Amino acid sequence: MKVLITGAGGFIGRNLIAELGNQTAGDHEILFYDVDTPEEKLEAFCAEAGFVFHLAGVNRPEDPAEFMKGNFGFTSLLLDALKKAGNKCPVMLSSSIQAALDNPYGESKRAGEELLLEYGRETGAPVYVYRFPNVFGKWCRPNYNSAVATFCHNLNRGLPITVNDPKSVVHLVYIDDVVKELVRLLAENSAVADEQGICHVSVTYQHTLEHIVNLLYTFRDERTSLAVPDLADPFTKKLYSTWISYLPEDAFSYPLTTHEDHRGSFTEFLRSEDRGQVSVNISKPGVVKGNHWHHTKVEKYLVVSGTGVIRFRKVGFDQIHEYFASGEKLEVIDIPAGYTHNIENLGETDMVTIMWASEPFDPDRPDTWFMEV
Repeated sequence: MKVLITGAGGFIGRNLIAELGNQTAGDHEILFYDVDTPEEKLEAFCAEAGFVFHLAGVNRPEDPAEFMKGNFGFTSLLLDALKKAGNKCPVMLSSSIQAALDNPYGESKRAGEELLLEYGRETGAPVYVYRFPNVFGKWCRPNYNSAVATFCHNLNRGLPITVNDPKSVVHLVYIDDVVKELVRLLAENSAVADEQGICHVSVTYQHTLEHIVNLLYTFRDERTSLAVPDLADPFTKKLYSTWISYLPEDAFSYPLTTHEDHRGSFTEFLRSEDRGQVSVNISKPGVVKGNHWHHTKVEKYLVVSGTGVIRFRKVGFDQIHEYFASGEKLEVIDIPAGYTHNIENLGETDMVTIMWASEPFDPDRPDTWFMEV
C-alpha cells in the first residue's frame, strides 16, 4: 500500500515513518509530503494513496490568521485533491484537545475536524479524527509547542526553565502510544469514536507541571548520585526515555568514582533504594577480597574477565564451599546471607567481576561484618 503522510518531517510523522519501517518491513511505500514538498505533488499523491495520515498543521505562526490557513485551508486542499482523483481511501486527521477551546488555534483545528467529518459523510470514505493531548517523546522540537521538550532540552544544557503555574494540570500522551494506535489503525482500518465522531489514544496521563519538572530535576541529579528512577511507573519510564533523548551529543557519558589500591579497584555503577546496587570489581592476580558476611544483604557475582574462585563458609560452621568462575563461561553466583565469603583471582591477569547487592551501601548501617572464610 502507498501511504500518504502530510507533515511527514514533523514530530509525529518522523516517529510514525520510523515505526512503519520497523513493523511492516517495507510493505508500505511512504508518500512523503511536508512543508517544503512542491504543492503540485499533492494531486499525484492523492491519486495513488491507499491511506492518508494527515499530520500537517500550524502551531505557532507569526500571524494568527495562519492558523486557519494551515489547519483548515490545507485540509481543504487535501480533500479536494482526493475528490478530484475519485480516491475514497481512509483519511486520518491529527487534531488537538484544544479544538474544544475558543481560541484561534482551537477554532482552526475544529474547522479542520468538521471539514473531514463532512467529507466522510459526503463521499463514504472512512475518516478518523484524533484529538491528541500534549504529545511528548524523542525528536520533538524544543522551544516550540511542547513544554516537556523545552524542559528536557534546557535542563540538559544548564539553561533555565520557566513554570508560571506549577499546579497547572497537563494532559499528555507519549509518542510511542500515538504511533502504536496509528499503526493499528492502518492495519485494521477501524477505531472507536465518541458521539462527536472524535477518536482518542487510550493511554494518556494527567500530571501537574510541578510533578513533571521535579521528575526531570531528579533524572538530572541521578547522573551524579548514580540512582535510577522507578521505571515500574509507566509515565516515569516514558518521561525518563524522553529526557535522555535530549542529552547533548557530547554529553552522553559521565564519570564514576573509582576506589583503587594495591589489590585492584571497586567502582559503583548504579544504585536504587528498592533494587540495590551494581558495581564493577577488579582484582589483581593472587588478590583475595571480601572475607565478610551479611545478616540480610545478598549479592550476585558475575566474573566477566579472568578466572577466580568464590569461597563460602556458613557462620558457625567449618566446611568451606568453592565455586570457580571464569569470563569464558558466564555464570551468576549467588551470595547468601549468613555465609562469610571471599573472591580470589587465580589467573595471571586482572579479574573483572560485576557485583550486584540487594541494597546500596550505607556506611551508617553497612550490614557487612569481617570474618575470615
